[in-house]
Amino acid sequence: MSELVKRLRERRANVWEQAKTLADRAAEENRSFEGEEERQWTALNAELDALDGRIKAVLDGEQRAKETEDQFAALEGRASKPTAAGTGGKSGDELRRFLRGESGSRFFDVTPSGPVDFRSLTKGTATAGGNTVPTAFYDRLVAHLIENSAIMQAGATVLNTQSGETIQVPKTTAHSTAAIVTEGSAIAASDPAFGQVPLGAYKYGMLVQVSRELIDDTGVDLEGYLAMSAGRALGNGFGAHAITGTGTGQPRGVVTDATVGVTGAGAVSGAPNGDNLIDLFHSVIAPYRASSACRWILKDTTVAAVRKIKDTTGQYIWQPGLQAGAPDTLLGKPVLTDPNVAGVAVNAKSILFGDFSQYFVRLAGGVRFERSDDYAFNTDLVTFRALLRADAALVDLTGAVKVFQGGAAT
Repeated sequence: MSELVKRLRERRANVWEQAKTLADRAAEENRSFEGEEERQWTALNAELDALDGRIKAVLDGEQRAKETEDQFAALEGRASKPTAAGTGGKSGDELRRFLRGESGSRFFDVTPSGPVDFRSLTKGTATAGGNTVPTAFYDRLVAHLIENSAIMQAGATVLNTQSGETIQVPKTTAHSTAAIVTEGSAIAASDPAFGQVPLGAYKYGMLVQVSRELIDDTGVDLEGYLAMSAGRALGNGFGAHAITGTGTGQPRGVVTDATVGVTGAGAVSGAPNGDNLIDLFHSVIAPYRASSACRWILKDTTVAAVRKIKDTTGQYIWQPGLQAGAPDTLLGKPVLTDPNVAGVAVNAKSILFGDFSQYFVRLAGGVRFERSDDYAFNTDLVTFRALLRADAALVDLTGAVKVFQGGAAT
């Protein structure tokens, strides 16, 4: 029995004792419930019904999980073992049996084996985070997904849920303000403004085909190859929407909600100058700039233009990373590149800067792998399909992330 069920049962026992005390008191006095007692009795019984329903749902879920584990055990000829609550990890041996078609199942859910901080799975050298990344299949796949999405590299906040129903996430649209109040004067109300942004679960899918010979060759790192292929494909698909998604039929990209910090004006239409970059830097307030997830994001062609900018002393404002694999910096903040950011052009939002931890990414469950020996039967290829459900949106609209917008030459 899980800890959740134990807590629910303890709560139910407490509610039942309250209801029983109420009923016993009325019975001892040989009377019916009075107005307030009737209200309490109704509320307590409603809570008992709700607790009964929730306990049943949790027990049914645990039973289904146990039955599924027993079925897999029977198919694979091994003894079943209890699964720790909250974990979804599967051993490498199970995965390899599935990839070779020996498990008897056409699908395999790859889920985290425990609480996951995706921001620790950064691209870079061992000292920059590589040593902290586990080598499990799920983590290898997610690492490749992060490598292909600048938003994920930047430290977006990741919400992992087991199911895919729409969840409502609070978003901040304005903060409270304070003002000097003279003696005896009324204090003006200034409430923060909040809204809600729904996060659903858009489905991303990819196919990869592997020859039978490659699967049968035990010397081939098949897990690594599939993790790389699936991670890159899913990262590219989701990463594009994480930058410029409209929010209609796809995730809401960071550019869609980020506010303009600076509109450029210079010798070249749409291009930034050094002053524009400094202004953009300071358009994001200090608390956001101090965040470990504060970054610049721009595409490679824009990087080439920015790297040529010098300050008044003739020094380049761009600073290369001091260690191999460490990100370059611009005005002291790391720079990431993403091909989905717009290039330099009039009215184009070509440079992003700010605290990307305020961008929430919702992942529903893990990655579902499915296998088919029939899809490419005539070529003796085994087809694998990877499915990921995700959504995302910027939840702080007060200026956590700002963009540079190209202006016309003056």
